[in-house]
Amino acid sequence: MTYGSNNIPPIELFIILVTPHPDQFIRFWCFSLTVAMSDELVLLSMWPSPFGLRVQIALAEKRVEYEYKEEDLFNKSSLLLTVNPVHKKVPVLIHNGKAICESLAIVEYIDEVWNDRSPLLPSDPCRRAEARFWADFVDKKAASKKVWRSKGEDQEEAKRELIEIFKVLEGELGDKPYFGGDNFGLVDIALVPFYSRFYTLDKFGNFSIEAECPVLVAWAKRCMKRESVFKSLPDSEKVYDFVLQVNKWFGIH
Repeated sequence: MTYGSNNIPPIELFIILVTPHPDQFIRFWCFSLTVAMSDELVLLSMWPSPFGLRVQIALAEKRVEYEYKEEDLFNKSSLLLTVNPVHKKVPVLIHNGKAICESLAIVEYIDEVWNDRSPLLPSDPCRRAEARFWADFVDKKAASKKVWRSKGEDQEEAKRELIEIFKVLEGELGDKPYFGGDNFGLVDIALVPFYSRFYTLDKFGNFSIEAECPVLVAWAKRCMKRESVFKSLPDSEKVYDFVLQVNKWFGIH
């Protein structure tokens, strides 16, 4: 089990404040505790997946308790194939028997269901739309596998494209602590898991992302100071070793 819930859930705290009679408090508190205990939450993921890491970070920010089930890239479970028959990929969040797929959709679902703490999207509709735009930009542009799956001019082109994307993100970040300003939120969660790949990119591409994009790396290091992030992201060298194994499996040397 992964734990993160508060000792007294907000619904119970609310009842404590508004119920004048102790006997009523006891009756309602027991009811709410029963409901909380019956709330089943399971995450299907893989430890190096930046998309699965998004969900883990979001759940940690919300301090939500859940069960984690590790999937095997080369031997996917029957459960995964059943709950995500279309893409057959992680992450999948199963909440009380209902499956939610695709990492950004899951993060928004988490924000809506546990909306009483640590909001991940702005309340203003315009700013919320902007956050979704940049999260989608990250989703479509930040995947960087081509750098370690190519060589020669193809790799050089992949590196240039990646740095250009990171520069665009640096421009959006500006001098803000997080993409949402003072608040850590959706765009940060969408992007920061890829920080665990920076060491791998540097090694394969023979360049330095920090030298090319110091603002972005400073932001990533700031995010790493958050418990939700540093306890979720895997060791960078472990990711590098995993990529070596996957490349070997695909016949890429």
